[in-house]
Amino acid sequence: MQDMTGTGAGTGRSPGEELKAALAGFAQDFRTFSTDIHTKLQEQDTRMSKLSAKMIQRPALAAAAETETPHQKAFEAYVRSGDDDGLRGLALEGKALSMQVNSDGGYLVDPETAAAVRSTLLATASLRKIAQVVQVNATAYDVLIDHSEAGAAWATETGAVTESGTPLIDRISIPLFELSAMPKASQRLLDDSAFDIEGWLAGRIAAKFARAEAEAFINGDGSDKPRGILDYPTVDNAAWAWDALGTVRTGSDGGFHPSAPASALIDLVYALPAEYRANAHFVMNSRTASAIRKIKDGEGRFLWSDSYAEGEPSRLLGHAVLIAEDMPDIAPGATAVAFGDFAQGYTIAERPDLRILRDPFSAKPHVLFYATKRVGGGVSDFQAIKLLDFSA
Repeated sequence: MQDMTGTGAGTGRSPGEELKAALAGFAQDFRTFSTDIHTKLQEQDTRMSKLSAKMIQRPALAAAAETETPHQKAFEAYVRSGDDDGLRGLALEGKALSMQVNSDGGYLVDPETAAAVRSTLLATASLRKIAQVVQVNATAYDVLIDHSEAGAAWATETGAVTESGTPLIDRISIPLFELSAMPKASQRLLDDSAFDIEGWLAGRIAAKFARAEAEAFINGDGSDKPRGILDYPTVDNAAWAWDALGTVRTGSDGGFHPSAPASALIDLVYALPAEYRANAHFVMNSRTASAIRKIKDGEGRFLWSDSYAEGEPSRLLGHAVLIAEDMPDIAPGATAVAFGDFAQGYTIAERPDLRILRDPFSAKPHVLFYATKRVGGGVSDFQAIKLLDFSA
């Protein structure tokens, strides 16, 4: 009979030695496993670093190039050399400003150039800056005005409810007209690859459009151009009625009342209904602003306060001032100052497309660029705008 008390079964080692050997083997296996895992992680990290380096080395704006650059390159090729093959081959369905051939010739510009034109127009000192601007895809924009008051009354639990009257709806139609500009450049300039043709074209078009729009929104007669605020009938504000703009007199022909020059401006502010005053602006030209800038109240304080913050307008009686040079000078009977909530009172409607037609023949050796867009404007709320009449 074999003695099992002093040695491990079949090994010749004691149980303690067997346990030590088992632990040593486990530790060795764990070290091998840890080394393998560390090696694998290092290999994975190396592969990821190489992949990141390859991505960094890709051309700049490669992602944008896949969607935008082909459009811009095709438009630039057309502008520089008249090559329209790229534009004809582009399919930009779903874009508001896509490049398509129009039935009467020309191409719609790429979105970046059109956006540059719009941003410049919004930055100019015209009614566009403070009026309501809407984009439409029709030939006119209709504004519906409800002249009736909503019926409301206190009622008891058992009392009869009075029926509301029939609403009175007025429709104001703002037709769109074609606005055009025709900048020109020499072919030598266009051939210069360092010349930013898109930036130059956007700037020239925007400057011409802005000048024409600013004048039309003030003085336009509605014939082949928007109708300006000064083209509408006027009536003394005490007898104001719809379809006319209310006026407040200064009390002196061609100037302010000599003994109380501030009174007319205060009366003008409070001639505007209270619901419009919070967002109201004064509109005048620089010469009128110079005259008003000198007016003081009864305590010797200037009514005008200059702004010292960039982008902030000057204020008159607490309301922002827009300097629009197309407003008339102070003269007998002139309505040289407008005051109102123009976001409610004046609507500018425009189509979102801007079309360019390249003409290399009419002004050789220069190339003409015939740019067109459609825009309209008109008073949409006759209560929201009041005019200062320089008369006794």
